[in-house]
Amino acid sequence: MLDPMTRTLAGITPATPAPLVTFYDVATSERTELSGTTMANWVAKVSNFLVDDLDVEVGTRIRLGLPAHWLRFVWLLSSWNVGAVVADHDCEIGLTGPDLNATESIKLASALAPFGMRFPTAPDGFLDIGIEVLGHPDHYEPFAIPSETDLAWDLAGTTSTHESALATLTSAANRLLLADTDILTDARALISAINSGGSLVSVRNASQDAIATIAHQENAEIYHVGDEIV
Repeated sequence: MLDPMTRTLAGITPATPAPLVTFYDVATSERTELSGTTMANWVAKVSNFLVDDLDVEVGTRIRLGLPAHWLRFVWLLSSWNVGAVVADHDCEIGLTGPDLNATESIKLASALAPFGMRFPTAPDGFLDIGIEVLGHPDHYEPFAIPSETDLAWDLAGTTSTHESALATLTSAANRLLLADTDILTDARALISAINSGGSLVSVRNASQDAIATIAHQENAEIYHVGDEIV
């Protein structure tokens, strides 16, 4: 759970052995589970990559153009960790999946392969995060940290500072299931889950029956399916 004195979203990843994010892609039969400790290691690696390799600083705008996926949560936490703004327009850095849909000046791509592995062949014009990130240390020492009034996101016409994101937290069940959700829904659910000491199950490409089955298997409460809050 978050300390009541927490004022920004930097460093909120709980380094605990309990599950934090469990991801299902029904179309590929993938199931990936990240504990708080594993998530913290990923966040440190991505944070180091952003700062050391891309010169990201507080206020840099990053577009996370990934579908529902466990890496989306890694990059949300990493962006906030270094003070970057998660945005959907006017960005300096764009992260895309295998569709390679990015027009930003710095273009990153993920193969969305198991374990965050690389593309078989690096895509032209893109940095493959499966190559770029994994070699970075799993400990991050911040050079600069965001303030309470710095933007955390600018998404779908909605902006939020770090302070307001924390001020509007809602109570969350111990384990919430999200299916084919947008990034703003994931951002809010992730913060609430961390605040309540809970966890998330993110599901992609699933029918209603499959969602219900996964919810039962994971002992999760179905919270959000696509555009519908359950």
